[in-house]
Amino acid sequence: MESATASCGLPLSGVTVLDLSRLLPGAYCTLALADLGAEVVKVEDPRGGDMMRSMPPIAGGASVYFQVLNRNKRSLTLDLRAPEAARILDEVAARVDVVVESFRPHTAKRLKVSAADLRARYPRLVHCSISGFGQTGPYAERAAHDINFVALAGLFEVDQPRGQEPRHVPRMLVADIGAALHALAGILAGLFWRERSGQGSTVDISMHEAALAWLTFPAARALVAGGELGPSELPITGREACYNIYQTAEGRYVALGAIEPKFWATFCERAGRADLIPLQYSTGEKQERLFEETARLFRSETRDAWLSRFQGVDVCLAPVNTVAEALSDPHVAARGAIARHAGSRFILTPIRICSSLPDDPGADTPARPSLVGAPELGADTDAVLAAAGIAEEKRRELRERGVI
Repeated sequence: MESATASCGLPLSGVTVLDLSRLLPGAYCTLALADLGAEVVKVEDPRGGDMMRSMPPIAGGASVYFQVLNRNKRSLTLDLRAPEAARILDEVAARVDVVVESFRPHTAKRLKVSAADLRARYPRLVHCSISGFGQTGPYAERAAHDINFVALAGLFEVDQPRGQEPRHVPRMLVADIGAALHALAGILAGLFWRERSGQGSTVDISMHEAALAWLTFPAARALVAGGELGPSELPITGREACYNIYQTAEGRYVALGAIEPKFWATFCERAGRADLIPLQYSTGEKQERLFEETARLFRSETRDAWLSRFQGVDVCLAPVNTVAEALSDPHVAARGAIARHAGSRFILTPIRICSSLPDDPGADTPARPSLVGAPELGADTDAVLAAAGIAEEKRRELRERGVI
């Protein structure tokens, strides 16, 4: 039996991905593919590259956003609008397994990078399009960003107290990251299907629908029973005391998630307020008074005192961390969720795959990729095009004309 310190291989080793996307959704999807072992070649415009390269804040001469999203990738410069681009891209695409693009449908067709264009020539290709509204429907050609998808999907109503107008811009890009994860699932399903059937796949991901997916719980009553969006049956709206955020004595905060009656009962007993146990799911004024009593209780001690009191006790109590605290959390460190490279830290995508059983004392540990920083613009152009059979003299000519 091998040592427990041995590592499983990366499951997508040998898979090559051509990333034609821009900004966040495609970049996060292909980052996850890279973390799973795929070789990702990022195609960028030779005149400045992905616009995310120049988005502030800048550190070390490049955007921090670009750096965290594009580690472990290669950079190929190619002006997709140039007359020769389609032929060059065709040579490269002949050697890849997956193409990811994020253009609107008409733009993808004009640039000859749509599924119809590429899969007609390479039927084993898994082609993934991440667009605002998908490849069909009346909104397919609309321009939009995360805030628009959130607005259209009704998430502002879910995230605001009832009766109040939405007043804040969400800082979590839920449609973008949601679309990236759905794209990842679609690509992996496409690769699996290819292994079974020998055929490629077309994956059509809509960022609008990725935002809509977050309504699965909040809109459950309306979806199943019809009618208007009603109050949730789960205490996840901030109306119930058992599932809420509370300020402590020194002005810090804790999050209580005692949904189950057993957790709520344990919390009340340990807090010296067993009289509150029967009121967990009371309604109206009783629930409002319960919240006020619970809030008063938490304000009586510091955050650390509360956390110490419930250390090792199942009540679902957690500190509301700052970003700095979240990144330095001891559990995050123990899991190896953040890795260091060249003085920077990177959050690894949270997918760990290993063939051995986790409770086997000799089990392998899931492999993690060797970290490589985000590439310089066009750093791998010559290597990628040479592998595609494009001669050095031709590459020199293309570079002189600004095509690569």
